Amino acid sequence: MEAGFVSYENQIDESDYLELEELPDTDEPVYILGKQYDIKTEKCALLSDVTSRLWFTYRKKFSPIGGTGPSSDAGWGCMLRCGQMMLAQALTCQHLGRDWRWERHKTQPKEYYRILQCFLDRKNSCYSIHQMGKMCRYRPHSWSDSYSHPSAWSRGRDTSASGSAWRPLLLVVPLRLGINQINPVYIDAFKLIYLDPHTTQTFVDTEEADTVQDQTYHCQKNPNRMKILNLDPSVALGFFCKEESDFDSWCTTVEKEILKKRSLRMFELTPKHPPHWPPFIPPTKPEVSTTGAELIESTDKLFEEEEFEILTV
Repeated sequence: MEAGFVSYENQIDESDYLELEELPDTDEPVYILGKQYDIKTEKCALLSDVTSRLWFTYRKKFSPIGGTGPSSDAGWGCMLRCGQMMLAQALTCQHLGRDWRWERHKTQPKEYYRILQCFLDRKNSCYSIHQMGKMCRYRPHSWSDSYSHPSAWSRGRDTSASGSAWRPLLLVVPLRLGINQINPVYIDAFKLIYLDPHTTQTFVDTEEADTVQDQTYHCQKNPNRMKILNLDPSVALGFFCKEESDFDSWCTTVEKEILKKRSLRMFELTPKHPPHWPPFIPPTKPEVSTTGAELIESTDKLFEEEEFEILTV
């Protein structure tokens, strides 16, 4: 989007390697997070859909991370911001529905504000840049040694003694599609319309009655596309399955429409843990000083662990 190339505050001129393309005037369907549009007859609806997505970007002038750390994530926080957007979209689908739309100067449902509060740039917001910075192995401006842990895929079921009901599932599939750039064999699998986190905006705090000036959390300019070869080869695909039928449908679609039609697969589905993989050890829950509960009147409905689960492949 145009706003993504206006106010960088790092030493890298990202416009050198990102080439913008306007939305095409095409007869082919355009998809926004799984929803199909005819751009010639439904462009306004498409733009409203894009604007309604929560948009997290670099911010400046927030309280120092850890008390003495940086007060801006410009130049290093883009991956964390993308993760915030992915999680926020899953929570929006769960609690507001995929067809919910944001309108400027219009009062939104209370669930919307509860979700947004969790991502504000404050140390006591449960999904803030401050909390994420404390949980991950990251030092601003320098990535520590990376590591990966291959794991088996698991359905979002609660297998504890308390029951086996389905829980909403956010499935994240991390991929490496090349060494220095994406392998051209994957080009046909991607057609990208994106929200860019590389715009630096000023920190926004809550006002009286915990309201938020939320206009900077929605990109209100026309969306753009990016040439796939300009995308970093390290990518993560996110899929939200609210019901078990959504997951079953996703598996069927992936197997029939994606995996069997590509000579070189981006990933594979397997019903069981492959025997040649190392044993799967579930990650431990990180210890944090706050859950963000003080920002929510009642957490029973919104973020109970029995209701929502994040799975990482």
